[in-house]
Amino acid sequence: MAFELVKDIRICEVGLRDGLQNEKTILTVDQKVELLKGMIDAGFKVIEVGSFMHPKKVPQMANTDEVYKAMAEVEVPDDVELRALIPNKRGVDRAVACGCKKVKLNVSASMGHNLANLNRTPAESVAGFAEAVDAAKSNGLDISGSISMAFGSPWDDEIPVDEVKKIVEAYMAVGITEISLSDASGMAFPSQVYNICQEMKKSYPDNKWWLHFHNTRGLGISNIIAGMQAGFTQFDASFAGVGGCPFVPGAAGNVSTEDVLHVCDEMGVNTGVDIDKAIAISKRVVEMIGHTADSYILRAGKSKDLKLELPKGQIKNQTK
Repeated sequence: MAFELVKDIRICEVGLRDGLQNEKTILTVDQKVELLKGMIDAGFKVIEVGSFMHPKKVPQMANTDEVYKAMAEVEVPDDVELRALIPNKRGVDRAVACGCKKVKLNVSASMGHNLANLNRTPAESVAGFAEAVDAAKSNGLDISGSISMAFGSPWDDEIPVDEVKKIVEAYMAVGITEISLSDASGMAFPSQVYNICQEMKKSYPDNKWWLHFHNTRGLGISNIIAGMQAGFTQFDASFAGVGGCPFVPGAAGNVSTEDVLHVCDEMGVNTGVDIDKAIAISKRVVEMIGHTADSYILRAGKSKDLKLELPKGQIKNQTK
């Protein structure tokens, strides 16, 4: 049986938000704008700039408003989407004020986690997003939704697919049909990813889908390939592999952008992103945060760059 993959995919660079929100070093507005310009030049068409969460809860994202205002002075191509995470209608208000045109809501798929923290089921939490959705649409903002821990959580183990579908349908009920399935806990595995993606495409063929994987247990790339085999074409990734879920013990970073680009390049899957420029961005990020990150390509380089020579006098081929 032939190994079949989609031919073209889109990658959303989420390092500025999901990556940096877990870093002790807080980047300045100028540093974030520098990285944004580099991402646009590299060919990224979707970039998650930051979030409009409460500054005391996520201080690394406190300057997101100022970053958007600074980007108003930058020529951003019409086909580039700069999105941000929001918690509620207040997030929509901040987005409107600073010029953000695309926002994303999020809910956990973990029933136990959601009930313990909010005294609501995940679907009930999504139903409460209606005010934010109405505010976004009335102000001309695009809006999408995310389901974190859709593939499992430390509180519930594997999440039944029917429970995830209830959340999808709750999003659809408030008018959101662009939905990300996120593995924030790093518990997803390829066969599970393939089966869930197949079920979502069959049940909701008109929805737009994203997949978001963490590389906690080394399966991030494998899970992306499983998603591609199932026909999904949109994936999140983070420069240098920075990030991780602060609420899950031991959760490592997001899958590395340059690692994803490299495997796609090797398999002939088009991303539209210049891998060398993406690697340069990740190296710059490592300089800014002051420590190494979870990226194989930053450690080993691209396979195509390996041009080793045998020592002089060594026999290259020996036949009898």
